[in-house]
Amino acid sequence: MNLKDFGLEQLLLAAIKSEVESSNLYLEIAKKTKNGLLSDKLNFIAKEEKKHKQFIEEIYKNHYPRKKIIIPEKSSVPLPKIFISDDMPVSKLLKIAMDAEQMASDFYKSLSDNFEEESKIHNTLLYFSSMEIGHLKILEIEKESMDRFEEADVYWPMVHAGP
Repeated sequence: MNLKDFGLEQLLLAAIKSEVESSNLYLEIAKKTKNGLLSDKLNFIAKEEKKHKQFIEEIYKNHYPRKKIIIPEKSSVPLPKIFISDDMPVSKLLKIAMDAEQMASDFYKSLSDNFEEESKIHNTLLYFSSMEIGHLKILEIEKESMDRFEEADVYWPMVHAGP
């Protein structure tokens, strides 16, 4: 992903916006699903996105100490725009989330180039990139399981009960 046409401030604000939208998406999907295990995984990912947001906010504050963080309504940075509606099936929402995770991974990998190699920020952004791929893998596994059924989000109440 080529981010050379964007300033650091613009990139950081876009990253914060993306993390907020991603977290909200996971919380929304978690509310819609009847599958308790999937809901737990989505809530976990939403918490991780919030932690990413906090770290990016710290970077912003360190680089722009006199500026208040104002998340733009629209961003020109090429990050996924997440649109959801109440009638969207969970499987479609998972696909949107999967695409967003891939783009977020690419974004963080490119964003890390704005910082000194091997610095804490550089390494953390690369770590975020790999975490986003981890989220993608979780979502892929859940979507594949969901796609095995004729009706998405089929749930048997005791399917995850232990011995």
